[in-house]
Amino acid sequence: MSMTAEKTPRHAPTRAGKRRPWHNLEAEQVLAQLRVSMENGLSSAEVAQRRAEHGLNTMTVSKQQSALLRFLLQFHQPLIYILLAATVVTLFLREFTDAVVIFAVVFVNAVIGYVQESKALEAIDALARSMTAKALVIRDGRRQNIHAQELVPGDIVLVQSGDKFPADVRLVQERDLKADESALTGESVAVEKSLAPVAPDSMLGDRLCMGFASTVVTYGQAKGVVVATGDHTEVGQIQQSIAGAQSLETPLTRKIREFSHLLLWVILALSAAVFGVGLLRGEDAGETFMVAVALAVGAIPEGLPVAVTIMLALGVSKMAARQAIIRRLVAVETLGSTNVICSDKTGTLTENQMTVQRLVTGNQLYQVTGLGYRPEGEIQAGNQPVALASNQALKLCLQAGLLCNDSALVEKEGKWTIEGDPTEGALEVVAQKVGFQRTQLEQEQPRLDAIPFESEYQYMATLHGGSRRVMYLKGSVEAVLERCTGAMLADGSAGELNREAINEHVARMAGDGLRVLAFATAPAAEHQTHIDHSHTATNFVFLGLQGMIDPPRREAVEAVKLCQQAGIEVKMITGDHAITAAAIATQIGLKGRHQHGKLVAVTGKQLQQMPEPELQDVAERVSVFARVSPEQKLRLVKALQARGKVVAMTGDGVNDGPALKQANIGIAMGITGTDVAKDAADMILTDDNFSSIEGAVEEGRGVFDNLTKFIVWTLPTNLGEGLTILAAIVFGSQLPVQPVQILWINMTTAVLLGLTLAFEPKEPNIMERPPRPASEPILNRELIMRTLLVGALMLLAAFGLYLYEMQHGATTAQAQTVAATALVVLEAGYLLNCRSLVRPMRDIGFFTNPWVFYGIGAMFLCQAAFIYTPLLNRLFGTSPLDGGQLLRIFGAAVVLVLIITVEKHLRMRNPQNAQPA
Repeated sequence: MSMTAEKTPRHAPTRAGKRRPWHNLEAEQVLAQLRVSMENGLSSAEVAQRRAEHGLNTMTVSKQQSALLRFLLQFHQPLIYILLAATVVTLFLREFTDAVVIFAVVFVNAVIGYVQESKALEAIDALARSMTAKALVIRDGRRQNIHAQELVPGDIVLVQSGDKFPADVRLVQERDLKADESALTGESVAVEKSLAPVAPDSMLGDRLCMGFASTVVTYGQAKGVVVATGDHTEVGQIQQSIAGAQSLETPLTRKIREFSHLLLWVILALSAAVFGVGLLRGEDAGETFMVAVALAVGAIPEGLPVAVTIMLALGVSKMAARQAIIRRLVAVETLGSTNVICSDKTGTLTENQMTVQRLVTGNQLYQVTGLGYRPEGEIQAGNQPVALASNQALKLCLQAGLLCNDSALVEKEGKWTIEGDPTEGALEVVAQKVGFQRTQLEQEQPRLDAIPFESEYQYMATLHGGSRRVMYLKGSVEAVLERCTGAMLADGSAGELNREAINEHVARMAGDGLRVLAFATAPAAEHQTHIDHSHTATNFVFLGLQGMIDPPRREAVEAVKLCQQAGIEVKMITGDHAITAAAIATQIGLKGRHQHGKLVAVTGKQLQQMPEPELQDVAERVSVFARVSPEQKLRLVKALQARGKVVAMTGDGVNDGPALKQANIGIAMGITGTDVAKDAADMILTDDNFSSIEGAVEEGRGVFDNLTKFIVWTLPTNLGEGLTILAAIVFGSQLPVQPVQILWINMTTAVLLGLTLAFEPKEPNIMERPPRPASEPILNRELIMRTLLVGALMLLAAFGLYLYEMQHGATTAQAQTVAATALVVLEAGYLLNCRSLVRPMRDIGFFTNPWVFYGIGAMFLCQAAFIYTPLLNRLFGTSPLDGGQLLRIFGAAVVLVLIITVEKHLRMRNPQNAQPA
């Protein structure tokens, strides 16, 4: 943030970076506008004044909801409102047992929901932690180490290899500076910095004269002037985007909410009608009200919120076994409805490990096998291994890449990593793949001197001793060819330098997204110990080319194929270059717009100019987006959502945070992911493997299928109970089932019977069908008809058996116990039919889900206690039953199972009526 006459408060909505494109100004202009000397820095008095205006170099932390508020929000559901009202009224009417049971149901549901949803987002804290602890500055004419939070705009800071930029900095001096900005921009290769200003509309990754807060210096050193601190840095703006992104409701929560509202009005209308009819008949108002409460309690699926929560929690454990940790419970189901996955490239679809894949020596092209930093693989020509002993040019090209190199390949606990520049690391890995050992080579040819890489010259050179003195050259193709007068052939002899053929190889490799480096060698004087640019001007022999790329994960290719086969679009949104992004997307097999046989990549600069309707169209049709800023990632996710898409966004960098939170489900990488990405996400992949997403999608679809089965199973019971109460009103009889008995049925059957459906195996075709449309209701027309049929059958069984018992001399308590038990046994029978909504039992296997039978057994034991234990007889107004009464109950259940089996068979004869689950 600049210090100018037009002062802006620290928390002003517009930041300095937007008002002044510092990257578009010369370094001298920036220093002048910030009124600071590069040699002396700011004075203590100026620092104090600017800190008073701009505050500390920290980011604003948004206030989280209190634990109490989060617990109280668990009661914020339409169906819960009815139960709470019923609790209050039953207390007022001194029906204490009913009141306690009703409130216990509500309270248990709230506790389960609170425990599962208690993890709040910590993205702001993670961003604050990403700021460096210390900074080296020039103040009052001397160097000082200060805490990074004390920085102010105008401070002169110094950084070197290994440091993090402590704020956003306009570089004023640099020497061979490279920075790893992958967490911020998504670009996998370290960025070579320069001092030259760039266009004002340049994308973040193209602002080479800037250093950004929390990015890491990988090479060189620099001096710069702070232009933005705290909330006004690029990473601070990402924080604001995360804080401003909406947490969207999932398809399941929306459908449950819509279903709950519909059910609420239906239940209230029926209860009001019952109460009104009772009053018109001149019946007691208190008794009539309890009848209305009984209807409400019977019709409300009290077990639904608890069952949904527990079934989702079981889905969480299943996904954890497949390397996916769920942070937000409803994300389990959202995966099942996802129809677009927007994936970051670096570290998500790719290895995030630069790898040499092609070499060219003596005009011969070679392929390299093996991915990543693990030195396993071989060099091949025409799928056959190459013998280095017979190819001197190839041998020296690899040797040059290993010795003209400042990186180090390190193995720690079985994991291979690079210390230094990833590009140089790739050169060492390919040399080790064919047997070169760096330590041995350095003993044979010790380095005597070196010219480090400088952006002005675009090459690095080293001088080596040993049996003879030799120089190696590594750099851009243009810079190396300019210094070469010949080329080495495979047998080691000198040949003509064919620049045209070399440039054709370079063009092909670059077109496939590879970064190409050229290598050359030249003899040195016998006693030479020093090397400078005069020694590297000419007379070098061209050795060859090495082309490298951050390669796609093998498993990601198969995962993308499976996702697209399942009707899920996969889109790549990255900060990397367009050619590289399109090449990787083609290798992975993404579907999308093609041009000249290659995928079309749309850049952030193009997106910047697009109005919203055009952006939505492009977001839907194109599958590769490159050089994209964090704000544009967010826009793309919103554009897809505006087209009705259920969007999953994967990523691992700070730059992915806002889009991860905005997406219907954000998926972060557990190993390479930044704290910001993890805390903004709904799901974390513990193995950083894109293929784990496919497994999680499969589990999510299975969870939704089983939830649908549970709802199809539980609704007819509630309908049957409600209809039974209505029938009693119509016929002017006593209630066949008391309200407290209905609560017993709803809660015990939901847990002991309904939840067993959570363990139902996934349908065999689950990843062959398209994603479930977000607008599609939970129940289709056929399942609604089945619900009405089963509800009517339960009414006939419960009310019919109640009337039969009353007519044959049973007490009211006995008749009500028969009706309540009939509902339980009929539910158990219907449960067997709901294990698959379309396939018969013989197809799914009778014992493929043993939990169903464990649940039925446990329910029958509980129901036996309900019928025969004196304590429960007193609490619930029940009475023991004889063998004849139990026989009639089980006979009714058999009839219901047979009728539903026939209905399912008839519906299966018409494939158009088949429900996927």
